[in-house]
Amino acid sequence: MFEKIKETIAQIPKGKVATYGQIAKLAGYPGAARQVVWALRSAVGLPWHRVLGAGGKIRLPGHQGLEQRMRLEMEGVRFFGTKVDMKTFAWQPKEKKAAQKVAKKRKKV
Repeated sequence: MFEKIKETIAQIPKGKVATYGQIAKLAGYPGAARQVVWALRSAVGLPWHRVLGAGGKIRLPGHQGLEQRMRLEMEGVRFFGTKVDMKTFAWQPKEKKAAQKVAKKRKKV
C-alpha cells in the first residue's frame, strides 16, 4: 500500500499540489488519507511539500509548515491566506490513466 502511495506522490509535477485524499484515491485506496500521511513520514526523496490537507491547507505544524509553504511558493504556487489556490494549482491528472498505471505496476509486483 505505502509503495503505491509513494509512487503516486512522485508523479506530482513541480508547481502543482494534491490533497492527501486525492493521493489515496489515485493510488487505489479511496478513503485512506491517513495512510498517505504515514507513507510520507517514511518517505525519502519525494516531493512531500506538494501534498496538502483538504481544501489546500497546510497541515504540518510550526517550522515544518513554514518550510512547506516556502517550498511551494518557490515553485510558483500561490496562497489565499493559509490555503493554496486549488483552482489554479491543484494537480489534475487524467485519473483513469493514473489509476491504470498504478494497477499495471501492482500486477508486476
